[in-house]
Amino acid sequence: MPEMNTSSLPDLIFTILFFFMMVTTMREVTLKVKFDRPVGTQLEKLARKSCTSFIYIGQPTDALKAQFGTGYRIQLNDKYAEVLEVKDFVTEDRAELPESDKPFYTISLKCDHNTPMGIITDVKQVLRKSYALKIMYSANKKQ
Repeated sequence: MPEMNTSSLPDLIFTILFFFMMVTTMREVTLKVKFDRPVGTQLEKLARKSCTSFIYIGQPTDALKAQFGTGYRIQLNDKYAEVLEVKDFVTEDRAELPESDKPFYTISLKCDHNTPMGIITDVKQVLRKSYALKIMYSANKKQ
């Protein structure tokens, strides 16, 4: 019985692997809150996105309003959270960073422009207690 020639098999496997690496995107956070970013004039780009954690604050999306109501909610990663859960979120995210990146750890607040300042202030107080002192607000550039 003749042997099967497998000399081109590694080339084929690497070609398929390369194809999947090129067409696959990493999943970002699924937004459960809707927000219309505020407008600003003096904006800066986020320098190190890998050292940044995002906190979303806004009303639940239309699909989730029946279940969660119309009040403003805090979203951490893919779930709703209470204000006191922000401290654990920050601690866990900071622990995953390498030591060299910990001084650059930043929190980015992505809030709806109509969000009451009480919720934002509560989140900022918890961030202060967590020693997450670098905070950025997400905004759109004014036209």
